Amino acid sequence: MSTNAIRIRQFVAVRGEETEAKPEGAASVSVETIAYWAVVASIYMGFGFLWYYSFKEKLFDDGGTMPAGLAKAYGGSFVDSFPGLNATWTILGIVEGIAFLGFIASIAAGEFLPTRRKPILAASLGVSLVTFALLIFGQQMIGEFESVAQLFGYFGATVVTLLLVQLLPPRHGIWKLAARAED
Repeated sequence: MSTNAIRIRQFVAVRGEETEAKPEGAASVSVETIAYWAVVASIYMGFGFLWYYSFKEKLFDDGGTMPAGLAKAYGGSFVDSFPGLNATWTILGIVEGIAFLGFIASIAAGEFLPTRRKPILAASLGVSLVTFALLIFGQQMIGEFESVAQLFGYFGATVVTLLLVQLLPPRHGIWKLAARAED
């Protein structure tokens, strides 16, 4: 096995045992490593695309102008008087853009690697929670209770994702925490 292959394994492997040289043909990737990369890819793709398309629609496709149907629904509400419907739409788009840029910054910082801590990713998930809270507030204000329930589901899933990120390597991980609980 070449030195470069060993270095790559050390770079992407979740556990130290995987970085040791193994005979050709031996299994070289653990289930924990596959699970790590699947989780990390899912988080970045799921939240990244969610906030990218939301922010792009509000700020670029709609030009910061709330669509007519929503403007009618929010007409006469608190946000109609302050800060205004289009300003509210733009502010929401900016918050979604900040969440999206946080995920991009996390990728640029290399936080997706198992050896790196993930403070930017955690902060981006925190901004995602604020964004969902703003959306919940808006939907509750106009009596869209089904949307409120759905957004609470997204909010809860984001909380679970944030907790999961706190367990990802280089931290101890869920399996080591469970093993300690048995002691």
